[in-house]
Amino acid sequence: MSRFAEALMSGRRIVTAECLPPRGSDADAVRKFSAALPQSLDAVVVADNPDVIRGSALSTARILVREGRMGVVLSMTTRDRNRLALLSDALGAAALDIDAILCTSGNHQSLGLCPQAAAANDLDSIQFIQAMKKIVLHGLGMDGKTLEPKLEFQVGATAHPYMRPLELSLLRLKKKISAGADFVLTQAIFDFDGFSEWMDGVRAAGFDKRTAILASVLPLASAEKGRELQQAQTYGPIPDRVIDRIAKAAQPAREGAAIASEAAMRLKEVPEIRGIHILNGGCDSLIADVIRQAGLDSNGKL
Repeated sequence: MSRFAEALMSGRRIVTAECLPPRGSDADAVRKFSAALPQSLDAVVVADNPDVIRGSALSTARILVREGRMGVVLSMTTRDRNRLALLSDALGAAALDIDAILCTSGNHQSLGLCPQAAAANDLDSIQFIQAMKKIVLHGLGMDGKTLEPKLEFQVGATAHPYMRPLELSLLRLKKKISAGADFVLTQAIFDFDGFSEWMDGVRAAGFDKRTAILASVLPLASAEKGRELQQAQTYGPIPDRVIDRIAKAAQPAREGAAIASEAAMRLKEVPEIRGIHILNGGCDSLIADVIRQAGLDSNGKL
């Protein structure tokens, strides 16, 4: 059983962090990123071209596996691959000892990533989760043929607590859990009122008992970045008070890390939340600060 699988089954708090592959081909940058993270981290989640064209998520994940310091989760977007490429990359990930696959649709390429690119979208994220779970449980590939040896991945999904109407958000979450998601990473939490409304629905439906929900926090390095994300609504609402606090700070990046740490401390007290995921935001150095300031480096029980 992989380290990340053991963490999911242990019942204790899980702590993960996001790795953005370099925009070039600098493998040393990935190694330095790994070395800067606390050894207690359960897994690094390698993003798959979330904002700009970056180096291969698969190769970045392999470098992290070779470092051997923590579990590795590979994000794969259905935006860029048809089912043939998805299965091929999943088999490659298994051969490289990657612990888990995070199944995502990916942001639309027109949102600044590469407007000229054509998307694949052969499967949506729910169908991808279902296909990966079929491989894990039954050893059957997307073509219906038996795979040897069977893949032993954990399968993950994402959730957007601020999608409204709330019923639609909960319906999508239900479909992802029913398809076989072992864990779910939320979008970044800034607005706690909206998140509490979503969590009430999650509790009422019993979704927290069917999968491990990891709430995400995002350290903002500057007020400008906060305004950019606020306008794009990438992560849902970012209150003006958060951006104003960063703008008035003598050291904006440190203030952004402090705000994320405060959010993490608040979220880890929610009984139904199994863990905390620290998003990158393009500032690698802030992740370790958030982990330390929020007291997430001890892996204590909730």
